[in-house]
Amino acid sequence: MRPHAVHAVIAVKSLDQAKSRLADRLRPEHRARLVLAMLADTVTATAAVGEVVSVTVVTPDPAVADLARTLGAEVHPEPRQRHADGLNTALAATAAALRGAHGPIDLLALQADLPALRPEELSDMLAAAPRGLRSIVIDHEGSGTAALVVRDPVAALDPRFGPGSARSHIDAGAFDLTGDWPGLRLDVDTPADLDRAVALGAGNATRAVLHDIGWPGGVHEHVPHVC
Repeated sequence: MRPHAVHAVIAVKSLDQAKSRLADRLRPEHRARLVLAMLADTVTATAAVGEVVSVTVVTPDPAVADLARTLGAEVHPEPRQRHADGLNTALAATAAALRGAHGPIDLLALQADLPALRPEELSDMLAAAPRGLRSIVIDHEGSGTAALVVRDPVAALDPRFGPGSARSHIDAGAFDLTGDWPGLRLDVDTPADLDRAVALGAGNATRAVLHDIGWPGGVHEHVPHVC
């Protein structure tokens, strides 16, 4: 295995529950297509990073699982019935399964909705993350967590995603990485976030869906994002 290699984990909820904060702008079927497209761009960018040796998507949704497999990602099943902290439970269980299969490894948990993520940002972040520590990348809003990386092959992932997750991770000992990685920090929850991703340079899959559903705001004016 390459030195300092990382195994990435991405959790995706059922499509019928996805992106409720876009409900006033997008019909449910359009939100589902957008979630799949953003996941495709996130996985594609992540897999293009040399340090990342595997990407695993944990989901209860068969459509998400099918897409993940077509992208070359592994799939870890998750029960459809989840308790309140299901996202973190799913990430922790998948991380434990990866360690069970591969032995001591470094881990990376990413949000699934990073359509403007560029491989060079992720590579730079991984290089900046100090060894022996758990580190986070705070999202563009300043309170959430876009990425959690454990540069310690035996330390638990200990994910604490959810409202106020940045503070929760830091209070638990995570190091705050302060690099300039706008695509990595831009997880999409609102229409304004989606417009920011378009302006920054969303990935090809996201751009194609936005064009197809007639999303306004200059989808066509930007050079296609190439991973």
